[in-house]
Amino acid sequence: MDKFRVALSTNDYLIIIAYFVSVLVIGFKTKTESNSIKDYLVAGRSLTLPAFVASLVSTFYGGVLGIGEFTYRFGLAGWFLYAFPYYIFVILFALYLSDRVRKAHLYTIPDKLNRVYGKKVGILGGFFVFLMSTPAPYLFIMGILISLVFSVKLLTAMVFALLVSVLYLIKGGLRADVRVNMFEFVMMFVGFGIILPFCFNTLGGFEYLDSRLPEADLSLLGNSTLQYFLVWFFLGSWVLVDPSFHQRCYAAKRKSTPKIGILISLGFWILFDFLTTTAGLYSKAFFLNDLKDPILSFPAIAEKVLPPIAKGVFYVGMIATVMSSLHSYIFISATTFGRDILSRIKNQDDYNNTFNKIGLLISAVLSLFLAYTIPSVVNIWYTVGTLVVPALLIGVVSAYFDKLRVESKYIFLAMISSFFVSLISFVLGSLHKDSVYPLGLEPMYPGLIIGMIIYLFGYSQKSKMRTEQD
Repeated sequence: MDKFRVALSTNDYLIIIAYFVSVLVIGFKTKTESNSIKDYLVAGRSLTLPAFVASLVSTFYGGVLGIGEFTYRFGLAGWFLYAFPYYIFVILFALYLSDRVRKAHLYTIPDKLNRVYGKKVGILGGFFVFLMSTPAPYLFIMGILISLVFSVKLLTAMVFALLVSVLYLIKGGLRADVRVNMFEFVMMFVGFGIILPFCFNTLGGFEYLDSRLPEADLSLLGNSTLQYFLVWFFLGSWVLVDPSFHQRCYAAKRKSTPKIGILISLGFWILFDFLTTTAGLYSKAFFLNDLKDPILSFPAIAEKVLPPIAKGVFYVGMIATVMSSLHSYIFISATTFGRDILSRIKNQDDYNNTFNKIGLLISAVLSLFLAYTIPSVVNIWYTVGTLVVPALLIGVVSAYFDKLRVESKYIFLAMISSFFVSLISFVLGSLHKDSVYPLGLEPMYPGLIIGMIIYLFGYSQKSKMRTEQD
């Protein structure tokens, strides 16, 4: 990355600076209607359908350079591995979970776990949600973009991104987060909508891709194995336990908004996936194997096809896509640590702003640490998802369906066992010289299997007790 340089005009810089100023103005001008927990955490449950869609779409699509990295590595298989599985689980969430989440009338995922399974499971779930909502991948991407644009060190760039993201959230809460999201939603589509016409005009149409790309890059599986695909497919179940989905459902103004809003959001995600995947394929077709750092796939192709002003708009599109997720997950991560972990440990049910500030600090430090130790967006997603998703799935899904509930002791044991078995498998594989995991299984599988065995045992005990009572 040190050898890659971007050439921006004065107008490009003005466009990018105007974006950051706009974010701060919108964030600071957003006023809370009260100091209540409802207003701070779920915007007073006032999200209309447009606000719901714009906020959810922009929040859940932050790893844009990761998409470029994925597409450069795997070609069209990048879309099939990373995007397509999420479509399936988005539909499942909309049809089977969204109404239940909205009717719960709570604030967070750990709230639901605490209500159904008790304090211990609630705190454990809070710990897992905190890990899942780490803004590390988005902070890493923002650091790369800012360091490219302004020629500053990566650490300096990441600290700047954190400050811009955190300042207005301290007072404005989710309401400020959503207002900024709506602005960023527009800019991400404008930014990526502008690069494709230049690719078509400068390089050629789809025949250019067909003639330049290896055959594997235009196939759905590419060179990846079926097991690798299945891991990424199950990682798509991340949607079912993603705190941003639950938070937006809790914050919706009308009962019908979550289901309709999520399905509309899916349409926007599919459209944006088309824009980003196509741009990524153009980058791979142009550079082939000459680009040393695939995470720079989008900036690199922008340097080749975009003129001044258009380049500034495209960079704003990339920055807005990442920034929307960065500040949204910082907010979720901070409030999860402050309210769902610290407050519950101290038996304080009321929202405490001091705990939120501690949460912001812990979230910032953890995200900086992860961004430095795992300097790959794809690897951060994979690592966090592999360890946390199986554990949370068991607790969260069962909590929302009465027939699936078991005694809290089984849920606690299933969740914590799933996490640690996956963690041990991951560590052992990482220490192996050839990165071979125990039994040749990706770490997610043994964790999910042991968790499900414990859960099913608990469910059988529940059925046995019912039979004896009858």
